Amino acid sequence: MILEKIEALLNEVNDLSAQNAEEIEQLRLKYLSKKGEITQLMADFRNVAADQKKVVGIKINELKQLAQQRINELKEQVETKNDDSQDIDLTRTPYPIRLGTRHPLTIVKNQIIDIFSRMGFTLAEGPEIDDDLHVFTKLNFAADHPARDMQDTFFIETNPNDVAKNVILRSHTSNDQAHYMETHQPPIRVICPGRVYRNEAISARAHCFFHQVEGLYIDKNVSFTDLKQVLLTFAREMFGADTKIRLRPSYFPFTEPSAEMDVSCTICGGKGCSLCKGEGWLEILGCGMVDPNVLEACGIDSTQYTGYAFGMGVERIANLKYRVSDLRLFSENDVRFLEEFQSAR
Repeated sequence: MILEKIEALLNEVNDLSAQNAEEIEQLRLKYLSKKGEITQLMADFRNVAADQKKVVGIKINELKQLAQQRINELKEQVETKNDDSQDIDLTRTPYPIRLGTRHPLTIVKNQIIDIFSRMGFTLAEGPEIDDDLHVFTKLNFAADHPARDMQDTFFIETNPNDVAKNVILRSHTSNDQAHYMETHQPPIRVICPGRVYRNEAISARAHCFFHQVEGLYIDKNVSFTDLKQVLLTFAREMFGADTKIRLRPSYFPFTEPSAEMDVSCTICGGKGCSLCKGEGWLEILGCGMVDPNVLEACGIDSTQYTGYAFGMGVERIANLKYRVSDLRLFSENDVRFLEEFQSAR
C-alpha cells in the first residue's frame, strides 16, 4: 500500500509546474513541509513490515530528493523568466547625466593652438623631466645664470662633474624647441604647449607649476617684422579685432634682440582702468629673434637661417579673458569654479 502511494507521488512530482514564486512555495509546503505528504510518508514508515523497510526507505529518499530537485528547477525557471537584466545596456551611463566642461586652461590652450595652427604652425611636445643640456645649455644660458639656481629650478639629480647632465623639472617649454631643432632642419614652424615648474611660493599671483605655449619659426630671411605680424594676428584673434600691441625691449638668453609684448587692455580698450593699473596696456608674452648661438648649438647653420621665438603663459591669457584674480583657482578643482565655464568652447 505505501509503495503504491510513493509511486503515485513520484509521478506527481515529475509533472510539477509553476508560473510564479507563490505557486512554487505552495508546492514546497505540500510535499516538503513538516505537514507535507513526504514527511507523512516518513512518519508512516514505522508501520512498514521489517522485510520491506529497506525498499520503502530507499523509495522515500528518492521521492524526497526528486521533490527538492524539481522545486529548485522551477525556482530557476521562474527567476530566469522574470530576469530582465539581459535587456540592460551595461555600457549606458546612469541618468540623469550631469554635463561637465573643459577646464578653463584647456579651453584657452586649445584656442591658442587653433590660432597658430591656422597660421601654419604644427605641434611639438617634449619631456617635462629633462636634462640641463636641453633646458638651459643649448638655449644659451650662462653657467652662472640665476635660472640655474636652486631657488628657481627643481633639481631631481645633480651631476657635479657635468652640469649639462643635471636632471631637472623643466622651467619652460623651450626645451621642446631644443629637441626639435636637433632632429629637424629648417624650415621649422612649431608651437610647444606644456606644463612647466618653478620653485616659487604659491600665492594668488604665482604657483610652483603653470602652463606655457611657446612658438618657433626658423627659415631663410626671417625678420623681426615677420614676428610682429604673427603676434599682432594672434592678439586680434584672441582678444578682438580692435586689439593693439606694443613691443618693449627686454632680455632673454635665447633671443637677440628680445622684447616683451603688451596688448591694449581688454577691459578699457587702452583708456586706463584698475586691471591695467591705469596704463592701458597688459603684458602677455616674451619674444625675440633666435640667438645664433642657439641655432649653432642645435646643429643649424646660423649663416643660412634666422628665426624668431615667443612664449606665453596660458594662465596669464586665461586671467585676461575670464578675469580670474587668483591663480590657485585653476588647480584646486573647485566644481563651482569649473561650472562657470560650461558655456565656453
